[in-house]
Amino acid sequence: MTKKLVAMIPARLGSKRIPKKNLRYLLDKPLIQYVIELTKHSKRFDGVWVNSESEEIGAFATAQGVYFHQRPIELSSDQATNQQFTAEFLEKHECEYVVMINSTSPLLTQDTLERFVEFVNASDYDTIFTVIDEKAESFFRGEPINFDVNRKVNSQLLEPVQKIVWAMTAWKRETFLAYHFQNKCGTYAGNIGLFTIPKDESCDLDTMEDWAIAEGMLTARKMTERPVQFWERSDAVWN
Repeated sequence: MTKKLVAMIPARLGSKRIPKKNLRYLLDKPLIQYVIELTKHSKRFDGVWVNSESEEIGAFATAQGVYFHQRPIELSSDQATNQQFTAEFLEKHECEYVVMINSTSPLLTQDTLERFVEFVNASDYDTIFTVIDEKAESFFRGEPINFDVNRKVNSQLLEPVQKIVWAMTAWKRETFLAYHFQNKCGTYAGNIGLFTIPKDESCDLDTMEDWAIAEGMLTARKMTERPVQFWERSDAVWN
């Protein structure tokens, strides 16, 4: 069953750790353009909206052929929560689900986005998070959570710890707003589903270290595919 889905790309101009990062060029185009292009090419959404306080970002969004939702100035600071700007958006846009695609996730691929949308359409969750599966011995507050300290097992046999990465999130509009108006946390509302994405698509650009990682990954993807090579022993080396 195909649901009415609206895509929302949140993007502030006033980022502090990487100034104006959404309009800063990451290799050959501004950061926000990566997810705009991805979402436009999907053809799965009833509308694609960039949600920002900035008219400059809005002008870029409309130039790219998507809609601009200008959030109120009081939701423009880094103190504004995800719940606040999402609720304000949902009050003005009818849909069954809003799919938030973060502008700071330029490593997402078309295939992953399409599979996520298929998962949303096939399920009835109220909230769906993207996660990565970490198969590593993990502690929480000093206690092991996915392994036994009395027995060593190979990492591939561990139960994965699932970490939310916020690359994409889907919310059922009705449930989210119901929680919000009851002063409950709409961000984690209702029945929650988890969708695993590849680890190499999960980088969230908050720092210059993240930026460098993303540049390296995108550069590697652009390289011509080369045959796999291995070192081979040469008898001449050993004589």
